[in-house]
Amino acid sequence: MAFLRSFGIGASIARTTLAWVRNDPKSDALRRSNFQGREVTLAGGPALAVGATAGAAFGAPTARLAAAAVTAGAVSGAVGFYDDIVGNRPEQKAAKGFAGHLGALREGRVTSGMAKIVGVGAAGLVASALIGSGRSSRRGRGTDILLGAGVIAGTANLLNLLDLRPGRAIKAGTILGAPLAAGRNAAMTAGMLGASSALLPADLNEEIMLGDSGANAFGALLGVAFTARSGTAGRVVALAALASLTAASEKISFTKVISGTPWLRSLDELGRRPPRA
Repeated sequence: MAFLRSFGIGASIARTTLAWVRNDPKSDALRRSNFQGREVTLAGGPALAVGATAGAAFGAPTARLAAAAVTAGAVSGAVGFYDDIVGNRPEQKAAKGFAGHLGALREGRVTSGMAKIVGVGAAGLVASALIGSGRSSRRGRGTDILLGAGVIAGTANLLNLLDLRPGRAIKAGTILGAPLAAGRNAAMTAGMLGASSALLPADLNEEIMLGDSGANAFGALLGVAFTARSGTAGRVVALAALASLTAASEKISFTKVISGTPWLRSLDELGRRPPRA
């Protein structure tokens, strides 16, 4: 019952937020052209961030875990939204990837992307500290908190890297969240999946775009759910995998890998609008 309530709350709040943002008089500023040249709106980002955060917090079994979800989801969504808006400016577009943002910082320029990186990292650290650790020593607890922060920030970044085609980030998040939707803290994950499921049809139909706001928030919340259920070994393995994928993204195109792998391509294209002739 708790699972279904959280799922429903996440879905309802995501739909309500999407309608509210799309009907706002200033919503024209959120219009963008996607990879096929179709006009979409970035309203999907804040809708997912708000819906998934609220759903996760409602389903959290403790106040500390609810606070961790709110911190990770709200901050990651907010700094992601800032990057979605400010990062579209010509002077911001020149900096690509972590190396590009770091290079701009060396030149004395703080890009919106760097602000997002710092914000997501700080939110991950606070959220991980709220989750805590079961280890008895101070060093052990500190290590677990740092590992958890890396997992939360790393998962946020991974979903953002995948958000290059309609529905891709939500599908990836659903796959990552499926194992967390059973057993301990399942209702928390249900809230996130409810929000993402509610927005998936509009995303696949190329009406909305998640942007950094939605992808970062969804990923960070999945990181919180995983960190809350894992010990030191699990966090180490997850962080190593995330770091490897992030490093690989600087050298190879995930889109090209997906397009060149038949089963991944089929999954990626499932439910999506046909390409323009």
